[in-house]
Amino acid sequence: MKWTDTYEIAAALVDTHPDVDPKTLRFTQLREWVMALPDFSDDPAHCGEKILEAIQMAWIDEAD
Repeated sequence: MKWTDTYEIAAALVDTHPDVDPKTLRFTQLREWVMALPDFSDDPAHCGEKILEAIQMAWIDEAD
């Protein structure tokens, strides 16, 4: 997975952290959790606030 795979990342985060409300998560924590996913293999430097927002929104959609 790469940073741009927002829906795939969101689905993995739902599976990995099912009891977490993504609206309450800080972006620093979200970034760490994404990089810790077993299938994630992208450069941390390619991540910005817009990407984290997109991942968070996709996670909110997946959780509903």
